Amino acid sequence: MGIQLTGLASGIDTAGLVDQLMQIESIPQLLLKNTVSATRTEIKALQDLNAKIAALATKAKASAAPDALDLFTVTSSSDAVSATASSGAAPGSLDLVVDSVAKAQVSVTAAMSATPSTTFTITTAAGATEVTAASTSLDDVAKALNDAGAGVRAAKVAAGTDPNTGEQLYRLQVSSTETGAKAAFSLHAGTADEVQAGTATDVFAEAGAAHVTTAKDAQVTLWAGTDAKQIITSSTNTFAGLLPGVDVTVAKASVDPVTITVSEDTAAKSTAAKDLVTALSDIFSYIDARTKVTTGTNGKTTAGVLTGEAVVRDAKQALLSAATAPIGGRSPSEAGITITRDGTVTFDAAKFEKALAGDPTFAQEVFATIAGRVQTAAESLSDKYDGRLTNSIKNREASAKNVDDEIASWDRRLALRRTTLEATWANLEVQMAAMQSQQQWLSGQLAGLTASILPSTK
Repeated sequence: MGIQLTGLASGIDTAGLVDQLMQIESIPQLLLKNTVSATRTEIKALQDLNAKIAALATKAKASAAPDALDLFTVTSSSDAVSATASSGAAPGSLDLVVDSVAKAQVSVTAAMSATPSTTFTITTAAGATEVTAASTSLDDVAKALNDAGAGVRAAKVAAGTDPNTGEQLYRLQVSSTETGAKAAFSLHAGTADEVQAGTATDVFAEAGAAHVTTAKDAQVTLWAGTDAKQIITSSTNTFAGLLPGVDVTVAKASVDPVTITVSEDTAAKSTAAKDLVTALSDIFSYIDARTKVTTGTNGKTTAGVLTGEAVVRDAKQALLSAATAPIGGRSPSEAGITITRDGTVTFDAAKFEKALAGDPTFAQEVFATIAGRVQTAAESLSDKYDGRLTNSIKNREASAKNVDDEIASWDRRLALRRTTLEATWANLEVQMAAMQSQQQWLSGQLAGLTASILPSTK
């Protein structure tokens, strides 16, 4: 910063004067800052609206799917059985008896301090897998079995001490990683060739060893006690698609038949329709709050941040038309979706459920058609590449950037202007100081000359 002589010679507050002049000079930049601030406020409001409409497009797309209202509840007469319904389900019921649940094989070796071999062969329905442990310790053998990826897992379990030597003993518990009869396995000490030749040792056949649990499929009987009796098995406790779109899971055996009942979930269907309308109403409320003009108690009128925005007005109209336009010559209001006087939509759950009961085809057509039309309208507005709202936001962001660049240019221009003004006034102060000095010298000279010419009064 250069030397500033603030009124030392002139008595003028030159620094303050420069500040005032700069305030006048910076008025165009201030107007630009106000403009870009307003633009960025509009951009933020449009981005929020665009995000809401994009979310609506996603919701509407899911709602427009042919099976969107294929919603059912499933009940069971016993805690031995549970069931879930998905797409493709249909109302109905089924009686079944749970004969058995699926189990994994669990086998344990005899108590030992170490294994007699480091080579083992695991045989499953998929074939034989030969495993070599790092040593005969049960830790190494368990690790080798677990690392083999042969469908079993092993764990070393404490089994007391040897009564003669006091040495700590362990058992090796080996379990199948899956349930079902196909998960059964055998474990031999020896190579695969020795197993085939019958010379390998079955570690679970030795004294003290045992098969704790046998691998077994889950089994249910349909129409038990009738000529139509049907036995169905599953390697897991879940019977997928036992009824169309219904998966049944068994938890324990049952003596008496268990009844599975599938019913239409009217409440869930109504909720799905309500959620779509609520998402629409939320967008309409957002638009209304930012486009309305209010008058304060002082009579001053304030416009919303998006007031007068054609793209916003068109967005509301497109979504409103999609939600309320007739379907096959009939009004959506017959199914509970109604346009209000203030330009939004409401949902009447009781009316929708009545339509589902009296004319389910029409009710579902209303929901699917409205969802499809809303999806199309929402995507045309919010598509990240060529959506109308998206493009409007991009254009405003480009405009704001241009104004930011102009503001930055003004920063440089104003800085140069201040430097010029400060230099001008500083130079003026220097010149005035020189003139004052010269004046003082002349005054001194004149005073001396006068004294020499005039006679002494003494």
